[in-house]
Amino acid sequence: MAIKISIITVCYNSAATIAQTIDSVLRQTYPEVEFIIIDGASTDYTADVVKSFGRKISHFVSEPDNGIYDAMNKGIQKATGDVIGILNADDFYAADDILQKVVTIFETTDAELVYGDLHYVKQYDTNIVTRKWKAGAATAKSFYRGWMPPHPTVFVRRALYEKAGLFNTSFKSAADYEMMLRLFLKHQCRAAYLPVLMVKMRAGGVSNLSLKNRLRANGEDAAAWKVNNLKPQFFTIILKPLRKIGQFFIR
Repeated sequence: MAIKISIITVCYNSAATIAQTIDSVLRQTYPEVEFIIIDGASTDYTADVVKSFGRKISHFVSEPDNGIYDAMNKGIQKATGDVIGILNADDFYAADDILQKVVTIFETTDAELVYGDLHYVKQYDTNIVTRKWKAGAATAKSFYRGWMPPHPTVFVRRALYEKAGLFNTSFKSAADYEMMLRLFLKHQCRAAYLPVLMVKMRAGGVSNLSLKNRLRANGEDAAAWKVNNLKPQFFTIILKPLRKIGQFFIR
Protein backbone atom coordinates (compact mmCIF):
# COMPACT_ATOMS: atom_id res chain seq x y z
CA MET A 1 0.00 0.00 0.00
CA ALA A 2 1.32 3.45 -0.93
CA ILE A 3 2.60 5.70 1.83
CA LYS A 4 0.21 8.54 2.59
CA ILE A 5 1.75 11.89 3.55
CA SER A 6 -0.05 14.49 5.65
CA ILE A 7 1.20 18.05 5.16
CA ILE A 8 0.25 20.51 7.89
CA THR A 9 0.35 24.26 7.30
CA VAL A 10 -0.33 26.56 10.23
CA CYS A 11 -1.06 30.21 9.63
CA TYR A 12 -2.25 33.51 11.05
CA ASN A 13 -2.81 36.61 8.91
CA SER A 14 -0.82 34.96 6.12
CA ALA A 15 -2.86 36.15 3.13
CA ALA A 16 0.21 37.62 1.43
CA THR A 17 2.17 34.35 1.30
CA ILE A 18 -0.04 31.34 1.87
CA ALA A 19 -1.11 30.94 -1.78
CA GLN A 20 2.51 30.19 -2.73
CA THR A 21 2.75 27.68 0.12
CA ILE A 22 -0.45 25.94 -0.96
CA ASP A 23 0.56 25.94 -4.61
CA SER A 24 3.90 24.31 -3.81
CA VAL A 25 2.07 21.46 -2.05
CA LEU A 26 -0.56 21.01 -4.74
CA ARG A 27 2.13 20.88 -7.47
CA GLN A 28 3.84 17.88 -5.89
CA THR A 29 4.01 14.91 -8.21
CA TYR A 30 3.42 12.41 -5.42
CA PRO A 31 -0.34 11.71 -5.36
CA GLU A 32 -1.07 10.35 -1.88
CA VAL A 33 -1.15 13.64 0.01
CA GLU A 34 -3.50 14.87 2.73
CA PHE A 35 -3.26 18.67 3.09
CA ILE A 36 -4.34 20.16 6.42
CA ILE A 37 -4.42 23.92 7.09
CA ILE A 38 -4.84 25.21 10.64
CA ASP A 39 -5.57 28.93 10.86
CA GLY A 40 -5.59 30.86 14.12
CA ALA A 41 -8.73 32.86 13.25
CA SER A 42 -6.96 35.33 10.95
CA THR A 43 -8.35 38.84 10.71
CA ASP A 44 -7.15 39.42 7.15
CA TYR A 45 -8.32 37.47 4.09
CA THR A 46 -6.24 34.32 4.74
CA ALA A 47 -9.40 32.21 4.96
CA ASP A 48 -10.61 33.55 1.61
CA VAL A 49 -7.33 32.57 -0.04
CA VAL A 50 -7.50 29.07 1.42
CA LYS A 51 -11.14 28.60 0.47
CA SER A 52 -10.37 29.65 -3.11
CA PHE A 53 -8.55 26.32 -3.52
CA GLY A 54 -11.76 24.45 -2.73
CA ARG A 55 -11.63 20.70 -2.23
CA LYS A 56 -7.92 20.56 -3.02
CA ILE A 57 -7.46 21.30 0.70
CA SER A 58 -8.28 18.16 2.68
CA HIS A 59 -9.07 19.89 5.98
CA PHE A 60 -9.29 23.59 6.86
CA VAL A 61 -9.81 24.80 10.43
CA SER A 62 -10.00 28.48 11.38
CA GLU A 63 -10.36 29.14 15.10
CA PRO A 64 -8.44 30.79 17.95
CA ASP A 65 -5.46 28.86 19.26
CA ASN A 66 -2.70 29.21 21.81
CA GLY A 67 0.09 29.88 19.36
CA ILE A 68 1.95 28.20 16.51
CA TYR A 69 2.81 24.99 18.35
CA ASP A 70 -0.74 24.52 19.58
CA ALA A 71 -1.83 24.85 15.93
CA MET A 72 0.77 22.26 14.89
CA ASN A 73 -0.56 19.88 17.53
CA LYS A 74 -4.09 20.31 16.18
CA GLY A 75 -2.80 19.41 12.73
CA ILE A 76 -0.95 16.32 13.94
CA GLN A 77 -4.05 15.14 15.78
CA LYS A 78 -6.11 15.48 12.59
CA ALA A 79 -3.52 13.80 10.35
CA THR A 80 -4.28 10.34 9.01
CA GLY A 81 -1.13 9.90 6.92
CA ASP A 82 1.67 7.45 7.58
CA VAL A 83 4.14 10.34 7.45
CA ILE A 84 3.66 13.93 8.63
CA GLY A 85 5.42 17.06 7.35
CA ILE A 86 4.92 20.62 8.62
CA LEU A 87 5.20 23.52 6.17
CA ASN A 88 4.54 27.00 7.54
CA ALA A 89 2.69 29.66 5.61
CA ASP A 90 5.90 31.61 4.84
CA ASP A 91 7.59 28.52 3.39
CA PHE A 92 7.27 26.56 0.17
CA TYR A 93 8.73 23.42 -1.39
CA ALA A 94 11.71 24.09 -3.64
CA ALA A 95 10.70 21.59 -6.34
CA ASP A 96 7.68 19.57 -7.42
CA ASP A 97 9.22 16.17 -6.60
CA ILE A 98 10.19 16.76 -2.95
CA LEU A 99 7.48 14.52 -1.50
CA GLN A 100 8.29 11.77 -3.99
CA LYS A 101 11.92 11.84 -2.87
CA VAL A 102 10.89 11.76 0.78
CA VAL A 103 8.62 8.78 0.20
CA THR A 104 11.38 6.93 -1.63
CA ILE A 105 13.61 7.25 1.44
CA PHE A 106 10.87 5.91 3.71
CA GLU A 107 10.17 3.05 1.30
CA THR A 108 13.79 1.98 0.89
CA THR A 109 15.10 2.42 4.46
CA ASP A 110 13.89 1.84 7.99
CA ALA A 111 13.90 5.58 8.68
CA GLU A 112 11.36 7.03 11.10
CA LEU A 113 12.36 10.59 10.24
CA VAL A 114 13.69 12.24 7.06
CA TYR A 115 15.17 15.74 6.73
CA GLY A 116 17.04 17.79 4.14
CA ASP A 117 18.38 21.24 3.26
CA LEU A 118 16.75 24.66 3.41
CA HIS A 119 17.37 28.10 1.92
CA TYR A 120 16.30 31.38 3.48
CA VAL A 121 15.02 33.85 0.89
CA LYS A 122 14.02 37.50 0.81
CA GLN A 123 10.54 38.26 2.10
CA TYR A 124 9.40 40.03 -1.06
CA ASP A 125 11.69 38.43 -3.64
CA THR A 126 11.96 34.70 -3.07
CA ASN A 127 14.48 34.38 -5.89
CA ILE A 128 17.12 36.03 -3.70
CA VAL A 129 18.78 33.58 -1.29
CA THR A 130 20.12 35.15 1.91
CA ARG A 131 21.28 32.05 3.76
CA LYS A 132 21.78 28.35 3.03
CA TRP A 133 21.16 25.73 5.70
CA LYS A 134 22.93 22.59 4.55
CA ALA A 135 21.95 20.14 7.24
CA GLY A 136 24.32 17.30 6.36
CA ALA A 137 24.18 13.74 7.61
CA ALA A 138 24.40 13.65 11.39
CA THR A 139 23.94 11.44 14.41
CA ALA A 140 22.21 12.09 17.71
CA LYS A 141 25.59 13.14 19.12
CA SER A 142 25.62 16.07 16.67
CA PHE A 143 23.11 17.88 18.89
CA TYR A 144 25.82 18.20 21.51
CA ARG A 145 27.81 20.25 18.98
CA GLY A 146 24.94 22.65 18.39
CA TRP A 147 23.43 20.88 15.37
CA MET A 148 19.77 20.43 14.56
CA PRO A 149 17.90 19.73 11.29
CA PRO A 150 15.87 22.50 9.63
CA HIS A 151 12.43 21.85 11.06
CA PRO A 152 10.45 22.74 7.89
CA THR A 153 12.27 19.93 6.08
CA VAL A 154 11.52 17.28 8.70
CA PHE A 155 9.10 14.45 7.92
CA VAL A 156 8.14 12.11 10.76
CA ARG A 157 6.28 8.81 10.78
CA ARG A 158 2.98 9.34 12.58
CA ALA A 159 3.74 6.32 14.74
CA LEU A 160 6.80 8.14 16.10
CA TYR A 161 4.70 11.15 17.10
CA GLU A 162 2.27 8.77 18.76
CA LYS A 163 5.15 7.34 20.77
CA ALA A 164 6.99 10.57 21.55
CA GLY A 165 4.06 12.96 22.00
CA LEU A 166 3.10 16.37 20.63
CA PHE A 167 4.85 19.74 20.73
CA ASN A 168 5.41 21.20 24.20
CA THR A 169 3.37 24.41 24.11
CA SER A 170 5.09 25.84 27.18
CA PHE A 171 7.87 26.84 24.75
CA LYS A 172 7.27 30.02 22.73
CA SER A 173 10.00 29.67 20.10
CA ALA A 174 11.96 26.47 20.78
CA ALA A 175 9.28 23.76 20.81
CA ASP A 176 10.59 22.51 17.47
CA TYR A 177 14.11 22.23 18.95
CA GLU A 178 12.71 20.47 22.03
CA MET A 179 10.84 18.07 19.76
CA MET A 180 14.00 17.27 17.81
CA LEU A 181 15.91 16.60 21.05
CA ARG A 182 13.08 14.34 22.17
CA LEU A 183 12.97 12.40 18.90
CA PHE A 184 16.71 12.11 18.26
CA LEU A 185 18.13 11.77 21.77
CA LYS A 186 15.37 10.58 24.09
CA HIS A 187 13.69 8.21 21.61
CA GLN A 188 16.80 7.62 19.47
CA CYS A 189 14.81 7.72 16.25
CA ARG A 190 16.19 6.32 13.01
CA ALA A 191 16.83 9.37 10.84
CA ALA A 192 17.86 9.71 7.19
CA TYR A 193 19.33 12.76 5.46
CA LEU A 194 18.02 13.65 2.00
CA PRO A 195 20.82 15.77 0.46
CA VAL A 196 18.66 18.09 -1.63
CA LEU A 197 17.19 21.56 -1.24
CA MET A 198 13.73 20.77 0.10
CA VAL A 199 12.26 24.03 1.37
CA LYS A 200 12.63 27.76 0.79
CA MET A 201 11.79 29.87 3.82
CA ARG A 202 11.19 33.60 4.02
CA ALA A 203 13.68 35.19 6.41
CA GLY A 204 12.45 36.52 9.74
CA GLY A 205 11.69 33.72 12.22
CA VAL A 206 10.21 34.49 15.65
CA SER A 207 13.41 33.73 17.57
CA ASN A 208 15.54 36.00 15.34
CA LEU A 209 13.41 39.15 15.27
CA SER A 210 15.33 40.97 18.02
CA LEU A 211 18.19 40.57 20.47
CA LYS A 212 15.64 40.12 23.25
CA ASN A 213 13.99 37.28 21.35
CA ARG A 214 17.35 35.71 20.55
CA LEU A 215 18.34 35.71 24.23
CA ARG A 216 14.97 34.24 25.17
CA ALA A 217 15.44 31.59 22.50
CA ASN A 218 18.82 30.63 23.97
CA GLY A 219 17.16 30.27 27.37
CA GLU A 220 14.47 28.06 25.86
CA ASP A 221 17.14 25.96 24.11
CA ALA A 222 18.70 25.23 27.50
CA ALA A 223 15.28 24.45 28.97
CA ALA A 224 14.61 22.02 26.11
CA TRP A 225 17.48 19.84 27.32
CA LYS A 226 16.40 20.08 30.94
CA VAL A 227 12.77 19.10 30.31
CA ASN A 228 14.01 15.90 28.65
CA ASN A 229 16.45 15.11 31.48
CA LEU A 230 19.34 15.56 29.06
CA LYS A 231 22.59 17.31 29.82
CA PRO A 232 24.28 19.31 27.04
CA GLN A 233 27.98 20.06 26.93
CA PHE A 234 28.95 23.43 28.39
CA PHE A 235 29.41 24.79 24.86
CA THR A 236 26.30 23.27 23.24
CA ILE A 237 23.91 26.21 23.70
CA ILE A 238 26.62 28.65 22.59
CA LEU A 239 27.44 26.67 19.46
CA LYS A 240 23.83 26.38 18.29
CA PRO A 241 23.44 30.03 17.16
CA LEU A 242 27.11 30.29 16.17
CA ARG A 243 26.71 27.45 13.65
CA LYS A 244 24.27 29.65 11.74
CA ILE A 245 26.98 32.18 10.87
CA GLY A 246 28.54 29.84 8.31
CA GLN A 247 25.19 29.48 6.55
CA PHE A 248 25.58 33.01 5.19
CA PHE A 249 28.76 32.00 3.32
CA ILE A 250 27.78 28.63 1.75
CA ARG A 251 27.79 28.91 -2.04
